[in-house]
Order: sequence, then C-alpha cells, then structure tokens
Amino acid sequence: MSTVLEGLYYSEDHEWVKVIEGNVVLVGITDFAQQQLGAIVFVDMPEVGSKVTFEDEFGAVESVKAASDLMSPVTGSVIAVNEDLVSEPELINEDPYRAWIIKVAVDDMSELENLLDSASYQKISR
Repeated sequence: MSTVLEGLYYSEDHEWVKVIEGNVVLVGITDFAQQQLGAIVFVDMPEVGSKVTFEDEFGAVESVKAASDLMSPVTGSVIAVNEDLVSEPELINEDPYRAWIIKVAVDDMSELENLLDSASYQKISR
C-alpha cells in the first residue's frame, strides 16, 4: 500500500505539489509512482529559469526497469532543482515526499483546482 500525504495536491500522472509560500511550490513524484518504477538510477530535470506547462513533460525519471516522463502539474517558472538527486537519485525511493524534484513559481494558483486531494488520489493509486 502506498503512502499518500494529507495537504498536498496530486496529479493523475502521479506527481505531487506542495505549496511552500505564496505562489511557490515543490513538485515531486508520489510513493505509488516510485514503487511502480523500482530502484531509481537517474532523474532528468529542467534548467533553472525554464518554463513548465500544466500537463506537459518537464523531465524524466529512470529506474533499472523503466523510464517515466514527468508531467508538470502546474504552469510556471522553475526557480530551483533538487541538486541532491543528481548524485543520489535513490533519495526518491527512500522518501518521495521529501525528495522534491523542482521548485516552481506558479503563474496562476487557481490551476491547483485541476488537481486531486489526498482522498481522491488514494482511490486511483491502488
């Protein structure tokens, strides 16, 4: 059974969003996603300063058994990437909710209304 945290927003593509301050959010992949992938060996992240668009690809996660595109749950500008994942991509397997992938300044926070709450996400991640 995968862990789903309260207070986050979730996409049907198995990304999570955590609002940290104002219009700044962290984006990562869910526990369900990392379990499906298995041992993660590489994370392809966008450049700081690049734009991400809701439901468009912004990177990829590769494991020993599969590669999976990362689909942005928000539209905005990437203001940071998790540099720790360059040398330690397995941090996502250890704690997918602490090992965020990108930090984004969101253009329109009402976009979060398109995402799922924890109870709704739990229903699709079994």
